[in-house]
Amino acid sequence: MMLVFSKSFGCVRALKKPVGLLVRNWHKEPIQVAWEKPDIGWTKLNFDGSCKCKTGRASIGGVLRNHDAEFLLGYSEFIGQTNSTIAELVALQRGLELVLENGWRYVWVEGDSKSLVEIIAQKKQVRCAEVQKHVGHINSMIPALKNCILTHVYREGNRAADKFAQMGYHLKKPQIWHHNPPKEVLRIVQEDAQGKTFLRRR
Repeated sequence: MMLVFSKSFGCVRALKKPVGLLVRNWHKEPIQVAWEKPDIGWTKLNFDGSCKCKTGRASIGGVLRNHDAEFLLGYSEFIGQTNSTIAELVALQRGLELVLENGWRYVWVEGDSKSLVEIIAQKKQVRCAEVQKHVGHINSMIPALKNCILTHVYREGNRAADKFAQMGYHLKKPQIWHHNPPKEVLRIVQEDAQGKTFLRRR
């Protein structure tokens, strides 16, 4: 699933299909999953929310890179107790806020929560008031972008954002990195830039 939000054309299906943009189902043969660079002039936001099921403790993280796969910005934050859906939404919301603050207007947004991508892209109705609040905030920010692509990728293609989310559990306050990622993320960013792929059986 890949949808493009455009001021001129509204929401239309895109012809380009990123690596790892696959429907979740069973595959007889392993599939290749990798992080993919955005086009020239575009910024890519990968986001992730994490939640410890037993305790409910949650954290968020995300990373922004340009068409050369260069690290622009990363963020990480512990958000208290909540569920995984809210954590994913907060991660996306915070990422979009940083996108707007930095003046990026052509943005490819990607996460590994297929259900969340469907909620935003297909404007699905949700019953939870807190989810509705975050979805509404996200939907209010998207029109401020000139173009926005929203896609799902398997976790193997979202490793940098996942690492930032895991780091959030150990932070006392929100943290943002500009231009230089922490050493825990640097290796992943470099591997992504080199096009490292992973085999996934389903």
